[in-house]
Formats: sequence, C-alpha cells, structure tokens
Amino acid sequence: MVFWHKSLYMDNLLLKTENLSFGYSKSIPPIVFKDLQIAVGNHLLLLGNSGTGKTTLLNLLSGLSKPTQGKVWINNIDIYELQSSKLDTFRGQHIGFIFQEAHLIKNLTIEENIRLAQNLAKKKENKEAVLEVLEKVQLKDKANSYPDELSRGQLQRAAIARAVINGPMLLVADEPTAALDDTNTQLVLDLLLQTASTYGATLLIATHDKRIKDHFANTYQL
Repeated sequence: MVFWHKSLYMDNLLLKTENLSFGYSKSIPPIVFKDLQIAVGNHLLLLGNSGTGKTTLLNLLSGLSKPTQGKVWINNIDIYELQSSKLDTFRGQHIGFIFQEAHLIKNLTIEENIRLAQNLAKKKENKEAVLEVLEKVQLKDKANSYPDELSRGQLQRAAIARAVINGPMLLVADEPTAALDDTNTQLVLDLLLQTASTYGATLLIATHDKRIKDHFANTYQL
C-alpha cells in the first residue's frame, strides 16, 4: 500500500509516473508499475522481495532505462523527452545514486572520484566543496586515499559523498543495507536521512530489508 503525506499538492511534486511498464523481451509479459507520486521532502521506501522489480523501477525513475510504456516527470520535466546527452546531464546534476557496492574507480583517490562526479555533471570541479562534503561524512582525512585503503563502511560513506556533491533533488539508494548487520544498518540509514536533510534532497530507497520499514511513513509495495 502507498501512503501519501497529507501535505502533498501537485505544485509540490518532485516525481510522478503515469502508466509505467517495462518489458525485458517480447516473450515475457512486461512488469506494470502502479502510478507513483513523491512530494518534495517526503522520503519514500520501495519495498519488495528479490525479483519484484525494485531495481527496474529505480532505473526507470532515474532515466537509466527507458520504459516500454509510460512517462516519468522529475520537477515537472518529462525526462524521456530529453535527448540522451541532455538526460545524462540532467541525471548527473539532479539525481544522486547510492548502491549496495560503492563502485568507486580504484585508481583514483576518494577526492578525485568525487570531483569526477562534478565533471560528469558538467559542473566546475570544486575541491573546496569536495572537502566540505567529505568532512560531513567524516572522511576528510581520507581525501587522498584510494578505495582499496578504506573499510566497507568508509566506502559507503564515500559513495554517499559522491552522490550528494552536485546538490541533487533526488537521492536514490538501491539495497544500501542488504549486506549489513543491524548496527551498521542503523548507522547507514541514519547517515542517509541526515545527509538528505542537510542537502535538501528527497530520499528514495529500494530494498527487501524490512528492518528499515518503520523509519518511513511513505512506502510503495511491489
């Protein structure tokens, strides 16, 4: 069931979908998704078991996969009406991604990885901003370290820093706690919520991890 906050108004929508579906092949019926609306600041949990289409839906919402049918609007922009290069730029500037694995480039330092995110979004590289965001996730002392020199928890914090460096409207996390114990699950969840609040981003988490369900008033069940 989907619960919407009482303050949801059309002019406050960050994300909206309509008649969204995705087919992997002509021989398999497409996955059909219920219409979705997310108001600015109303964090949402996409909850479902493995294989229910959580990652597919995240990819559609963030412009990584094109739907078989339907539309996705972010900040009143129909993202699939954008040409591929403009969509790439839009995504880099307005959507931050956090995955179960950090996916940092191993031969770049942590600072360089984050500056690369600025560059890909066609924004001017800003070392001062990078160090500021690293300080917020308690990694400023690791700016010149390489990914293989960091612990798993530190890598996750570096990935969060990279996700928010461009001031995204939408912060997307795919199974960020799946491989973590209860203590680290709580630490990561607290950090995600705190970071989203600090940068004014709306948080969208896809997971099968029912441990974090009670932290979200808004859920979308797959």
